[in-house]
Amino acid sequence: MCRKRARLATVLAPAVLALASLCANGAALAADAQQRAEVRRLDPLARAAFWGSEFQANAADAEAAAGLAQALRGLGRNDEAAEVATKALVVHPDDAVLLLELARAHVARGQGFYAIEPARKAASLSPRDWRPLTLLAVAYEQAQRDEEAEAAHRQALAQAPNEATPLTNYAMHLAAKGDLAGAEAQLRRAVALPSGGIQARQNLALVVGLQGRLPEAEKLARADLPPEQVANNLAYLRAALGQGGGRTWESLKAGGG
Repeated sequence: MCRKRARLATVLAPAVLALASLCANGAALAADAQQRAEVRRLDPLARAAFWGSEFQANAADAEAAAGLAQALRGLGRNDEAAEVATKALVVHPDDAVLLLELARAHVARGQGFYAIEPARKAASLSPRDWRPLTLLAVAYEQAQRDEEAEAAHRQALAQAPNEATPLTNYAMHLAAKGDLAGAEAQLRRAVALPSGGIQARQNLALVVGLQGRLPEAEKLARADLPPEQVANNLAYLRAALGQGGGRTWESLKAGGG
């Protein structure tokens, strides 16, 4: 059976079959390009198993490291994702994809300060890519560097005015500052775009609800969420409006895309 690094050995049992197909004669077999393309459609657990095997076979494989970091992040294992990306960057210090994955992992674990440098470097390596800029903006927010966050948000918007992610992230920046009307305007632009998705719609529901328009917020929430989660979110809004207790709305910024 393939030997795996201790930190990667915690992949759950259902992934064993996926790993087994990549092991032979005691060594991992590198997957071909078609297999790698197909694995991107799998769930995070299966992707973690696949890319973990590939990374074990070749720790210098930047694509495998980035895929593994992304999959681990999808499983909520953000510390491990950051560790994998950090190790791979020793070999590939100028790999923009790995730098983005490291920054995303730090942001996902609430440590935006440590995401600033890799996001900055990724932005300098890919000056036409909006993703490092919007990720950098969120990292600045977490580090409580509001002026720099505002500037990075505006740079990302200038770079990609028709992408939902920068609009959504900027909207939540405005909401955090108390500008709910401004946030709503940005989110309505975001949800109207082809790239607009559940995060933009649910953040719009949150912002609408925080302005006291609960029936409209409920309608927006029900478009994507099961009834029990809608009930929890509405309870949170009522609590925020002083109308009763509730649990926290699970609203997430979209990160770097």
